[in-house]
Amino acid sequence: MIVVFLLFVFAGVPTAGKTLDVCATCHTNARCDDKADGSGKVCNCKYGFVGNGRTYCQDKDECQIGASRICGQHTTCHNTYGSYFCKCLSGYSPSNNMDVFIPNDGTHCQDIDECGISGQCGEGGQCRNTEGSFECSCQLGYRVHNGTEPFHPDTDKASCKVVDCGQPASVEDTVLLSFTGTTYGNEATFVCDEGFIWVSGDNISVCGANGLWRGSTMVCEEISCGDPPLLPHTGQVCSGSSTPGSTVTYYCKIGFYHSEGNNVSLCTADGLWTKPNISCKEVRCGAPPPIPHSVMLWDNISTVGSQVVYQCKSGYRSVGEGNVSVCSASGEWDEASLLCQEINCQEPVFKPHSKTLWDGTSHIGSVVYYQCDEGYHTRGLRNSSVCGENGQWEDIDLWCEAKCGTVPFLANSEVVWHKRSVVIHRCVEGYHSWRGSNVSVCGVSGVWQEATLRCIEIKPPINHLNILNEKCLHWKAEKYEEDPEDYKVTYIGSRDYQSSFHDKRKRLLSSKADQLELCLNLLPVTNYSISITAVSARFTATITTNTSLPVPPAPVVYYREFETPVPTLRLRRSANTLDPISLYQVFVLPIEEIMLFDCSSPGRPDPSRKSKSSSEYITAQIRLTQVGTEMNFTVGDGLYYGGFYNAPLENGRNYYIILRAVSHWKTALKSSCVLWAKIGGTSYVLKVSSLSAAASVGLVALAILVGYSCIWFFRRT
Repeated sequence: MIVVFLLFVFAGVPTAGKTLDVCATCHTNARCDDKADGSGKVCNCKYGFVGNGRTYCQDKDECQIGASRICGQHTTCHNTYGSYFCKCLSGYSPSNNMDVFIPNDGTHCQDIDECGISGQCGEGGQCRNTEGSFECSCQLGYRVHNGTEPFHPDTDKASCKVVDCGQPASVEDTVLLSFTGTTYGNEATFVCDEGFIWVSGDNISVCGANGLWRGSTMVCEEISCGDPPLLPHTGQVCSGSSTPGSTVTYYCKIGFYHSEGNNVSLCTADGLWTKPNISCKEVRCGAPPPIPHSVMLWDNISTVGSQVVYQCKSGYRSVGEGNVSVCSASGEWDEASLLCQEINCQEPVFKPHSKTLWDGTSHIGSVVYYQCDEGYHTRGLRNSSVCGENGQWEDIDLWCEAKCGTVPFLANSEVVWHKRSVVIHRCVEGYHSWRGSNVSVCGVSGVWQEATLRCIEIKPPINHLNILNEKCLHWKAEKYEEDPEDYKVTYIGSRDYQSSFHDKRKRLLSSKADQLELCLNLLPVTNYSISITAVSARFTATITTNTSLPVPPAPVVYYREFETPVPTLRLRRSANTLDPISLYQVFVLPIEEIMLFDCSSPGRPDPSRKSKSSSEYITAQIRLTQVGTEMNFTVGDGLYYGGFYNAPLENGRNYYIILRAVSHWKTALKSSCVLWAKIGGTSYVLKVSSLSAAASVGLVALAILVGYSCIWFFRRT
């Protein structure tokens, strides 16, 4: 750099003897000016250029110091070669009204009032000028479409849209009469619906700025004539309402009749009933008709509903049901059915063992006398009877009684009634009558004709109820008649271990027998409650029983003989949901000449600790829930089943495979066994003893002979 500088200086030095012309050395964009001290000329770059004036003058970028500093506020600065110019930002205009300017004359940018231009915000919009721009909002009756207020129509693409309230809806009980339009400020006029009247409120609704119709407070009430007018002595039949067009029909009440005039009133449109002019006059029956031999009890009033009561005169009695006559609405007295006949007591009352003293007359006041026959004595205070006004002879307590002595005694009975020569007996508590008469009568000979009643001790109709063999009911019937008794037997079964189980059945039985038996098909392992009702005796006895666990059915297997030490065996299980089997156990018996297998033996859970005395062991235990209707099982696969190790079988050794089905409920445990397979070819004899913990099931002997098939022999014990 120093070298260059020196070369530059030396280049400007004139050669000896010559005068340097400075102005000739000025740059094209420079001017030659006098020095301030008058010592000569100097080259200076022109305005808008910077440099040394001689070798270079380059363009000066005036805009680099910022548009606001060189051009003023709200401007943009544009550089040119050797100069620059200014422009106002959008929304502003230059004060000299020139598109471009240089602010050396005081020109500046001032805000443009866009709101001075009509329609700037569109229909319904109102403009508000802002610094450098403007914003729009909607006038009353308009709302912003596609935006929010305030908005700019160019940048926001929003506009003002007139408010439209839509079709005006009528108020309750009103109808729309007319409307000027559906936009803001328009009005809708309503009138009351037919049958209604305007009582209050405004009937004009105006479309509001919020797009809703407002202002209608019209209240219409249904035109009602109210209650129809009341007319003397009339009733009304109404059509059910009091609106215009409704009618009410008048009728004369009971005791009055329609003599003249209109009997219909109409509810008019002005809410008034038309006035009927019906006239109802009172009905009168006049004097009631007489009945022979009677007197009338009457208050001399003959209007409808008035009554007259007839009574027979003394010495006469009434015949017929009705002695009252009523004045009816037809203006006539109802005909009374009363007849008055002269009172006659007919023949005197007969008294046993006596004769009558009587003159033969039977009118009121006639008297008859009684006298006991020989051998009888009179019991009673009076011995005469008088014919009364009721046409009956007086009842007297005269009784001619023979002397029979002490009242008869019947075993297990007591006397409940004793009068004169009659005694009524009944059985004491705890006994009931068994045929025969319960009345003792003192005979004419003075001897009691004793009652034949027998009193037998009461016992329950169903007695000594018990159950035999878990299925048959036995009971004694305490019957007192030979007629058959109907019995209704109901038994309900449930299981502790099976909550969904429910066995409910009925049986009917009719029998004359004293000792009865009824066998029921009770299911095993079930708690039963059994009720027996003697229908005619209305007596019920109840007994409960628990059926025991049966020996499970022998499994259905496919017996096979194998040479392989890992045979797969097949079991088919009954699909019956009442199958009592709980689990299956698979036994492995190494063949050792003659062996004895007990089906009820528990088996050894660990074959690795077999003793010399018993080499059999359980190789698998499978619960019933793990078995479908069929199961395939591989012996010796080395897996665990129910906690038992399915140990591999030894090659070359002979085995029997036995399948045991086990039923277990509470403390009861029963089982049955079948031979499932033989593995190997050597012949031996196997005896299988199948004994359950509860009872002996049987002894099974199996003989395996060389060259022969396997034969099972069953013998019940």
